[in-house]
Amino acid sequence: MTIFKSAHVQADETPAAIEERRVPAVLGADLKVPVKGGRLVSYANLDYAASAPCLAPVSAAVAAALPAYSSVHRGAGYASQLTTARYEQARHTVSAFAGARPDDAVIFTRNTTDATNLLARCLPEGTTTVVFDTEHHASLLPWPRSVRLAPPAFPGEAVRAADATLAAIDGPKLLVVTAASNVTGELWPIAALAHIAHRHGARILVDAAQFVPHRRLNLTALDLDYVAFSGHKLYAPFGAGVLIGRRDWPAEAEPYLKGGGAVRSVAGAVEWHDDPEPRHEAGTPNVLGAIALAAACDALTATGWTPLVREEERLIARLRAGLASIEGVRELSLWGKDHPRVGIVSFTVDGRPAREVAEVLSAEYGIGVRDGKFCAHPFVRHLVERGGDEHADGGCEDGTASAVRASIGIGTTQEHVDRLIGALRDLTSR
Repeated sequence: MTIFKSAHVQADETPAAIEERRVPAVLGADLKVPVKGGRLVSYANLDYAASAPCLAPVSAAVAAALPAYSSVHRGAGYASQLTTARYEQARHTVSAFAGARPDDAVIFTRNTTDATNLLARCLPEGTTTVVFDTEHHASLLPWPRSVRLAPPAFPGEAVRAADATLAAIDGPKLLVVTAASNVTGELWPIAALAHIAHRHGARILVDAAQFVPHRRLNLTALDLDYVAFSGHKLYAPFGAGVLIGRRDWPAEAEPYLKGGGAVRSVAGAVEWHDDPEPRHEAGTPNVLGAIALAAACDALTATGWTPLVREEERLIARLRAGLASIEGVRELSLWGKDHPRVGIVSFTVDGRPAREVAEVLSAEYGIGVRDGKFCAHPFVRHLVERGGDEHADGGCEDGTASAVRASIGIGTTQEHVDRLIGALRDLTSR
């Protein structure tokens, strides 16, 4: 385990009570991969934004649950009762992790995309959704009726654009926005946008998939109506995600899936559950995924955010400084180099398609990065074209502009960062 000293001290702690915080290990930290020439090198995983590795405590929690694994909400046997208790405890743990209100629904889903589509099915009739073109496709595509806003030049413009657009819409309305961009890592002004939404009688959904692995989320303090995030980005790659938020819309909507568990009675007329959690979790749920997600929440909370954020900021600053020092490498950014961000950076390399760069980094240096448009085609196209990067055209299946993305998290080391910088220097000098 890596050890950092916590900078956060409780008011009632004495110096003798202040202990070092332990950052949990990730599985695969010792993975060896083949590179050109037949050598094996340690893997430099810089692709956390796509899927983060599994935390050791998460794996342990799943292993502990397996011997007594059984059905949930359906059996009187000991194993079924224990599994049900673990599943419902996971719901409470995830709720607390997100800072949810006591009466918020916590609906387990497959991932952020599934959670977003679930909410899209729960919208009151005639709802208009307002969404920026900077969003992940999961936030762009599910809505039956939407208004799309151009990428804002600065955070204040995002607030003003949302303000003007929401003011012009009659009837139910929903503002959808990311907390942290999956392309640039930049943090969005979600508290200000929530305030604007509520001023116009709208609700807000925040895509927190790239936020919760890096920063503490407090839904209540931010006054958010709904948040969605995925376990596989939160060090719990067992196929679970979550939609958290106000109960009324999900409670009044048709069940997302129709089947066992969602129904109270089938005796002539069907009577669906009023409680939105069982109402939208028909069938046997992903119990192990929920347990894994809760274990990741517990592990991050126990570690404390201060040591995690400090180490991330140190590494991402080193990475960005290294990229800036290489001629021909350009970082993509919406709001400039000084805007706060999480551990994600995307960039282009003069004269080389993103796919080629990613393949060379893997084959010759044992580095894993993502290339393409990151399920955010309009946004990546905007960033690349704004920079006049003709060299970035191509590299995707459709032949359009693409980029390389490096992302960090628990388990990322300085050596990984330095290896990437050195590899790019070698590549651009060929």
